[in-house]
Amino acid sequence: MNIGFDTIGNATVIVYDNGKSVLATDPWIQGSAYFGSWRMSHQIPEEQFAAVKNCEFIWFSHGHPDHLNGDSLSLFKGKKILLPDHVGGRIRGDLTKDGYDVQVLPNREWFKISDHVRILCISDYYQDAILLIDVSGRLIVNTNDAIDRGWGRFARKIVKEFRVSVLLALFGHGDADMINFFAEDGTYIPPKAARKLPVGISIKQAAESWGVKYCIPFSSMHQYQRTDSIWANEYTTQLSDYAKGFNSKSVELLPAYIRFDCETDRWQKINPPRSEQLVYEPEQFDDNWKDVLSKEDLKQVSDYFGRIEHLQTFLDFINIRVGGQDNVIPIGKDQFKRGITFEVPRNSLMIATEYQIFDDLLIGNFMKTTLHGKWPKSQLYPDFIPYVARYSDNAASRTKEELDRYFEEYRKREPLEYLRHKFEQKSVDVFRSHVTGGSKVFQFGKRVYWFMKKSA
Repeated sequence: MNIGFDTIGNATVIVYDNGKSVLATDPWIQGSAYFGSWRMSHQIPEEQFAAVKNCEFIWFSHGHPDHLNGDSLSLFKGKKILLPDHVGGRIRGDLTKDGYDVQVLPNREWFKISDHVRILCISDYYQDAILLIDVSGRLIVNTNDAIDRGWGRFARKIVKEFRVSVLLALFGHGDADMINFFAEDGTYIPPKAARKLPVGISIKQAAESWGVKYCIPFSSMHQYQRTDSIWANEYTTQLSDYAKGFNSKSVELLPAYIRFDCETDRWQKINPPRSEQLVYEPEQFDDNWKDVLSKEDLKQVSDYFGRIEHLQTFLDFINIRVGGQDNVIPIGKDQFKRGITFEVPRNSLMIATEYQIFDDLLIGNFMKTTLHGKWPKSQLYPDFIPYVARYSDNAASRTKEELDRYFEEYRKREPLEYLRHKFEQKSVDVFRSHVTGGSKVFQFGKRVYWFMKKSA
């Protein structure tokens, strides 16, 4: 291809200019993710694998291992690594320390990488980012896992400037998050993904709100492979699921894996072979469910949660069940009214707390979570996961003062958009805390949400 792009893997776009691959985004192209729990649903063809390796520029949106993948990262030594301007700069610091050539992209500014390709990166306070890619006058809107947190109006204005625009976004039944919840009596709580609602309805709503010409399912192409997580394959999204319920007069839904020619605006389907369903024991990833915590281990875990002040505002205790033994960590002052039990293998727990990647345990879905006491229907949102995995782990903001400074940095970037979004997000959080995900009321709320986005 002379000028255009491929979509492949989980969340990878490969951009070509003058017959050469110049940019690859979030290239998970080998190995596994989330302590071996995830593997790619489809193989990376040799042509695309070589194209990624030959790219001059590599862009990472955020730190989740299905995007910034540890097993693939070493392939990009000597490449120019492009990063969003995340407050805290954790990824920049870690990669620079490890000898990578890193450049932080200026927020909301176009950056030219070749004759016919320029990019614009937008980061947000959730430590997510999107990338707008102008390929010879065609716009790729790569939102990967991110949802609008104050940048939607700005990005939609840019979409209107292009005759041809393509949205790439995470769509699916919802397993790409924590779904391994149990009631206090030990029964499994089926997630929203169990409803298998037509994914195409959500795609239609999102794509039309963006005003794009094309939409490509993205960032949800994985399967589970550990014996303690393969049960979650029941809730994954298959390639055939994306079109179900899609019916739009203004947007064309394209296959997940395509080659798009930006000189002719023609595309052709890429048919990578599906990955073989392999099953591994947790021990193959150094996890033994019989291992127990030492006193030093428990201190490390206790210190990890104890530093996060926000937990004290709504949580009384965290119980870490390792090797069948309960280890209760007091958090708040009311003691045992509201708490969480995490049942997890020792090795992955210690890695997650040492390297501050607790989200990897949640998304890996081999860790079992039990909620004690009264919780909102949104479970670990909006108080636990954001404050632990995003603000503490990724941005090192743990105290109220640190959080105030952190959010102020993002507010100063776009004050009106930030305040408008925070008001909107508060309304969404209240709605989710009272309405069951997947219910008719929830679906109606989603339609209203996307209508308002489209009208904004």
